[in-house]
Amino acid sequence: MELTANWNYPTAITVGDGCIKQIAFACIELKMSKVLLVTDPGLANLPMVKQAVTLCLDADLAIEVFCDIQANPTGENIRTGVEVLNRGQFDGVIAFGGGSSLDAAKAIAMVARQSLSLWQTEDIGDNWTQINSALMLPVVAVPTTAGTGSEVGRASVITDTDSDTHVKRIIFHPDMLPGRVLLDPRLTTGLPANITAATGLDALSHNLEAYCAPFYHPMAEGVAIEAIRLIKEFLPTAVANGEDIEARTQMLVASTMGATSFQRGLGGMHAIAHALGALYNKHHGLLNAILMPYVLLRNRSVLEGRITRLARYLALDDASFDGFLDWILAIRKTLSIPHSLAEIGITLDDSVLIGEMAVADATSGGNPIPLTAVQYSMVFSDAVKGQLD
Repeated sequence: MELTANWNYPTAITVGDGCIKQIAFACIELKMSKVLLVTDPGLANLPMVKQAVTLCLDADLAIEVFCDIQANPTGENIRTGVEVLNRGQFDGVIAFGGGSSLDAAKAIAMVARQSLSLWQTEDIGDNWTQINSALMLPVVAVPTTAGTGSEVGRASVITDTDSDTHVKRIIFHPDMLPGRVLLDPRLTTGLPANITAATGLDALSHNLEAYCAPFYHPMAEGVAIEAIRLIKEFLPTAVANGEDIEARTQMLVASTMGATSFQRGLGGMHAIAHALGALYNKHHGLLNAILMPYVLLRNRSVLEGRITRLARYLALDDASFDGFLDWILAIRKTLSIPHSLAEIGITLDDSVLIGEMAVADATSGGNPIPLTAVQYSMVFSDAVKGQLD
């Protein structure tokens, strides 16, 4: 099967082995002449970034690399990137890397020319209407992990280290959506198995929470269930054999589908994971993977029929809620995902705070059952103890 395509849902996407070679054309197409490539320190000196830089230089594009980005990008990272961008008078951004790099790059491109501060663009009320979209810089997105789907997202998750709790804030504008996306599976073949697993289950959490969200969006629901099927089929292969181009392609696509589908909403997994990521600086995808069965069980009373329908679509031997939960537990075990938060060093010390942060998180509004801070604390406690009731 030839896995190449050009899509415009929700933006212009090119898929295929080696499509990174189109990066300079993509920049020129968006009228860039001087480009800031935003990535993380681990990628900055790798051949894939050097190739992207060379391709741009060969096309007479000026380019510079900015890589001062943490695993959970902070407001300080964004402010530094804005200073670099404005000092160099760049007119476009390449977002290159995992979800952290993509989120940071999109935030930098959005706020660099604004009179508003970063936190004035947080996704609260009608803040987004105060942003001058004409001043936003164009973005070409090149994901190197198959997890967040940030390449087709209209938001960035940035940690506010100025606050006492290091809370994660969602920065949003409809026009944050990158103008061009290149999904090149070759760029993901060097990912370690554990990162492939964690990011892949992050993609699963996006699609699963979107599918379970209590909002009306049949198109997003349809995208979500097919992406879950792709993950079921191809994630174990991508983890076992990182050089499998078909598996890597399908996982990149499933990741992109996840961020497309979660226009329908997210839920409790992300509400708790955002709190934990802000407090403990743990990998977001791994947190979602661990939290998944605990949040599912908390929502069981309203999800029984919906999950049974999904289980039938996935052709599970036991097409029921219990059968689906068993599959989640089995794939986590196969991929060496810890069963409890305690196994990654998280204790019950902050359970009250976690509950308060989770209920205040924007994603909590998409949970199938509205949960209180106390109820979020209880789910968190179960996840720390590894207790499935």
